[in-house]
Amino acid sequence: MGEETNPSSSSSLSSLPDTQLFDLLSNLLQQVESLSNQEEVELRAKIEALGLEVTKVPSKSTRNLDELEIAAELDKLSAKLADVDEMISSADVEVKSLLSDTADVWMPVITANSDERRNFTPALDNESPKKTL
Repeated sequence: MGEETNPSSSSSLSSLPDTQLFDLLSNLLQQVESLSNQEEVELRAKIEALGLEVTKVPSKSTRNLDELEIAAELDKLSAKLADVDEMISSADVEVKSLLSDTADVWMPVITANSDERRNFTPALDNESPKKTL
């Protein structure tokens, strides 16, 4: 539990992108808690929520979306991406460096399509996030 996880070497230990991501997040949370000498309840809750979101597998739609529905969904996604871009742009140099250095871990998880997500082993189903973080 107290072992340091190197994101570049963890890819050889685990082939599941969601497991790699949550190993990284767990390690970072432990470092933050160690440095602050406080339990980060809010941060832990956000990681749990992220875990639930990441491991959701979209259901196969039984109906086809029309062009207006597709456009509306694309508008929602564009707005979310703009928000993320704004957060990254306003982040300090250390955060930008961390995101860049760990992109090989988190990008496959957030860009996975529904078929790829079905192949993930949900990290939150195997163990409670409170136990692993």
